[in-house]
Amino acid sequence: MSKKFSFVIWALSSALAAFLITQPLGNSVQIVLSVFVIGILAMISILRLDGIWRHVFLALGTVVVLRYAYWRTTSTLPPIDDLYSFIPGILLYAVEMYCIAMLAANLFVVSDPYERPPAPRLKDEDCPTVDVFVPSYNESSDILALTLSSAKAMHYPKDKLNIFLLDDGGTDQKRNSPNPEVSEAAHKRATELKDLCADLGVTYMTRAENAHAKAGNLNNGLMRTDGELVVVFDADHAPERNFLQETIGYFSENEKLFLVQTPHFFSNPDPIEHNLGTFTHMPSENEMFYGKIQKGLDRWNAAFFCGSAAVLRREALDEVGGFSGVTITEDCETALELHSRGWHSAYVDKPLISGLQPETFSSFIGQRSRWCQGMIQILLLKNPLFKAGLTLPQRICYLSTAMFWFFPVYCAVFFCAPLLFILFNMKFFVASSGDFLAYSVTYLVVTELIRNHLYGKVRWPWVSELYSYTQSVYLLRAVVSVIAHPRRPTFNVTAKGMSTRGDRLSELSLPYFLIFAVLGLTLFVAAYRYSTEPEISGQLLIVGGWNCLNLIIAGAALGVVTERRNDVAGIQLPSSASVQLTFGETVLSGTVIEASSAGARVMLARNAGTALRKGDYGRLSLTSPSSNLIVSSMPITISAQATGENTPTVLKFDPEAHHYPIISELMFRDLDQVRALRAKRQKRVSMIGSSLTFIKWAISCPIAALGLAMSGGSSDGDVKQQKISQPANSNEVPLLVSVNAKGGVL
Repeated sequence: MSKKFSFVIWALSSALAAFLITQPLGNSVQIVLSVFVIGILAMISILRLDGIWRHVFLALGTVVVLRYAYWRTTSTLPPIDDLYSFIPGILLYAVEMYCIAMLAANLFVVSDPYERPPAPRLKDEDCPTVDVFVPSYNESSDILALTLSSAKAMHYPKDKLNIFLLDDGGTDQKRNSPNPEVSEAAHKRATELKDLCADLGVTYMTRAENAHAKAGNLNNGLMRTDGELVVVFDADHAPERNFLQETIGYFSENEKLFLVQTPHFFSNPDPIEHNLGTFTHMPSENEMFYGKIQKGLDRWNAAFFCGSAAVLRREALDEVGGFSGVTITEDCETALELHSRGWHSAYVDKPLISGLQPETFSSFIGQRSRWCQGMIQILLLKNPLFKAGLTLPQRICYLSTAMFWFFPVYCAVFFCAPLLFILFNMKFFVASSGDFLAYSVTYLVVTELIRNHLYGKVRWPWVSELYSYTQSVYLLRAVVSVIAHPRRPTFNVTAKGMSTRGDRLSELSLPYFLIFAVLGLTLFVAAYRYSTEPEISGQLLIVGGWNCLNLIIAGAALGVVTERRNDVAGIQLPSSASVQLTFGETVLSGTVIEASSAGARVMLARNAGTALRKGDYGRLSLTSPSSNLIVSSMPITISAQATGENTPTVLKFDPEAHHYPIISELMFRDLDQVRALRAKRQKRVSMIGSSLTFIKWAISCPIAALGLAMSGGSSDGDVKQQKISQPANSNEVPLLVSVNAKGGVL
């Protein structure tokens, strides 16, 4: 009876919505109704109303959006006999409808995010055996030492935990390469990492050939191990001590659970955050996905494997032949295969690892082009819409995720459309200024309100547009390439750990200067036509405003491609570890407030640091060390002495392999402070404040970028890779300026 009643309510609501959407209204009535809805939406947002009000908010907003879609479809398309205007007009219309469809799918995904309760804690005798895989290709030993040490130190019965370094940089294929440089580097790497693993008490593993990239490397590990559960950490993703305690228990509750995924948290800013100086106070780009979307996917049993910081059931992997490798998105593809076979997934919204993001804009674009092409590969080769075994909600979730990566297409259309009208007089939008105000402006306001209501704490206004534009300039080629050749993209490792000694322009910056110049010139043309063609002044005012908005985004993007000085220190985290420093007969107590693999900042007891001098050599030991430490202390050098009671003493580390467990203790005993910093950044800002910030960037960034360009493109801006070297066969950046940009994982 309740199901029938629900169906009747749903049918009546749909009929009422269809009636409201299709009613012909004058512009004044449309404006009044839209403003009324906007007022209700604003009130719900201001009062932070949730529960049933969340659904009221989305329902009212949807009515305005669909009224716009209906009006756009029935009243604004150019006549088909005017192909000069009809072709761009229908293209713009198709892109807008695509965006509305994506909005609908996204609302479905996040309408009721799942807040998963904590995992049950298991007794030691009930814990399953666990194999930890750390796949590696070209990462340096200090990065790997930190991750392996942290994995080794996780709280878990030691007889049930095995750590494996899966080294794809020292394979037989590389060591026997006819290229003597490649062969020598592979031999050297294999020897170094074998010694590292022996010192840390973990297992070194490599294979014959570098077949199927990361998926092949993981599958080689699967074939040679037998743990009930498999944990995957990327080489630069070091886990907190409690990682397994926070995840393993879910598998005891559900025998069909194949995956527990946790968020990827990064200790360093991406190039946009670094170059615009937003890392300390603005939510990071990935927080929208991990903080909102994955929880929405979890509601529909569609949270998927993200390549790292996850636990998987071996039995499920064996059922599908291991990690899938048809596409270069082995993580999402594997989850798709297992979901289609009835397996379940879980998402835990608690950062339990810390990793590194690409520091330079070129490596950032290389990573995103890989993600982009890989997800489109899934759409083309394993379309979720036709994948047997998936539920309808899972199909919608996977389609929403994969189709998102067509954003370079609609971004290009939205940037080009005003140019076509202003420069070439293509009338692709048949509407008066009154129509535009009544429908388009209110639609844009409502969609922004919806986005801010759903994502305001994890994505500030205009930031999505900036990320989309900066990526689209190069990812558009990646989209075209993978559509033309779905099986061609290959996996490329993202370069990380790069530093610049001074400001420099990215080697990919030229198109952004050209686009900015074209948009600026177009704005002048629009102003000229506005003064000389009064009969279309209203349309020019609207389209000119659209072009001006694009110009603001393009101006801010020039700040993104201006690489600021970046001294890389690897993973650097806040800490609260109590330590003792020993200098000869002198023993000092203190608290580490920040630590990395390169050093630490320590607040010593009052006046204790006054006797220390830069260059003093001593040893550091933990006040309360874990029982699994190989050695109890490590050598240190005073890099900078405290200058007052409230300033720290800076220590420099020069560790050997067996010292990394101590560094891991300093950094990863628990990540509560890291989570607190993440939560602190998750705050809403007003549309006015965000708009003013963007305008400031649009003015200041082009000036700085042009000044740098006139000075030769850099100010002592050589690029160095301190922590991770570029793959010997990497061609990410060159391919970005050719037709074969690489693609990959979400």
